[in-house]
Amino acid sequence: MATYFMNHYTGELKMKKIVLVSSLSLAVLLTSCAQVTNEGVGTVTGGVVGGLLGSQFGGGSGKFAAAAGGALIGAYLGGNIGRTMDRLDRLEMQKALETAPTGRVVTWSNPDTGNRYTVQPTRTYYTDQQPCREYITKAIIGGKPQQIYGKACRQADGSWKVVG
Repeated sequence: MATYFMNHYTGELKMKKIVLVSSLSLAVLLTSCAQVTNEGVGTVTGGVVGGLLGSQFGGGSGKFAAAAGGALIGAYLGGNIGRTMDRLDRLEMQKALETAPTGRVVTWSNPDTGNRYTVQPTRTYYTDQQPCREYITKAIIGGKPQQIYGKACRQADGSWKVVG
């Protein structure tokens, strides 16, 4: 019984590592081979988060299917948020990342598209002496709620760049 439990447990850990490494590898490949866009970053971020969440369900080959399904759904939702953000939305996002204290929710509505967004910085840290922030973006696009998790770092020119 103990041997079965240990084999099952180590198999689960191996599967989680495979899903994580595969998702991160895909994210690095996609972002390094193309011009980074809001849609691309949203797609990759959503795919990684969806894959990790999906991997928590099912067992054996079902776990892989759940991870793959979660990655596809996450990629679609994340890409959809990035695709719908226009110049006004990107400026509001930059302002929220620059000025909002960690934990504070910043909300805006785009009068041209009717889309509504909230951004909540959840963590601030430093990389190469530049501030970086983890955040949650929630959007209502076409009446449908969506959510992604992201990271961005301030660049030397003062702008914020989404990072993998």
